Amino acid sequence: MEKDMQQVLQKAEVLIEALPYIQRFNRKIIVVKYGGSAMSNEELQKNVIKDVTLLKLVGFKPIIVHGGGKEISRWVGKVGKEAQFVNGLRVTDEETMEIAEMVLNKVNKSLVTMVQELGVRAVGVSGKDGGLLRVDKKYADGQDIGFVGDIREVDAKVLYDLLENDFLPIVAPIGLDDNYQTYNINADDAACAIAKAVGADKLVFLTDIEGLYRDINDKNTFISRLTATEADNLIDSGIIGGGMLPKLNNCTSAIRNGVSRVHILDGRVPHCLLLEIFTKQGIGTAIIADDDNLATGIRRDRFCEER
Repeated sequence: MEKDMQQVLQKAEVLIEALPYIQRFNRKIIVVKYGGSAMSNEELQKNVIKDVTLLKLVGFKPIIVHGGGKEISRWVGKVGKEAQFVNGLRVTDEETMEIAEMVLNKVNKSLVTMVQELGVRAVGVSGKDGGLLRVDKKYADGQDIGFVGDIREVDAKVLYDLLENDFLPIVAPIGLDDNYQTYNINADDAACAIAKAVGADKLVFLTDIEGLYRDINDKNTFISRLTATEADNLIDSGIIGGGMLPKLNNCTSAIRNGVSRVHILDGRVPHCLLLEIFTKQGIGTAIIADDDNLATGIRRDRFCEER
């Protein structure tokens, strides 16, 4: 009986710890970029959707921007093609574009169904709907990589209207150019552009890594929080590379365009979104503005203030 009571009290403490965060972010917009392993694992997928749905039910205004890269590559392979990438961007010819749009729309409606099964109304859109994402052709270091779009404009009204009518928007990263040609868009780029356009309070990237390290081979160098300038210094020093480099550039761009906080989380950790947002410790890396009045720190135990 005493053990049961302790478990009940621990649950109550968790709820109390979450209260100030719920109060602070009530009615605030949070953009969640969803992809990686968390999208290909059914149990993790359900956990992410539960987390986002809970955020919605406690007063947040979440927007999901999803990828589908692994599934696109699988379908490209089914038709006898080999996926090609330049600087992390998928080379997208006409046939690959058709496959990408098919897969992304399928993923989109699957996520809509999962959210609605939990009692929250969701609407799935692509960047083509309502002119949400207008793009120009994107090049990779001057190289033509096909139908890959560089976002020029986001019509935030499409998303504002959905949010104000109590829907949870789920966005597939596909856009149109001025000639109404369809383009594939990097999901990180889409999430960043959307977060800036809607004035999101938080932008969250669910990834396949724990967060940022000063030395990837030394777990003691984990970076729990850093400013946009510190992030730029990491990039300039060559410490950050590979697929994390464009992601971190997106993070600093979002911060300098009005997004209050950007979080890089390990989407493979069950309920990582709730742990990061509703607890003092958090579990990922938070990137903040240079003038944020909270001190930065490499290790979480060096500060106990709210992140």
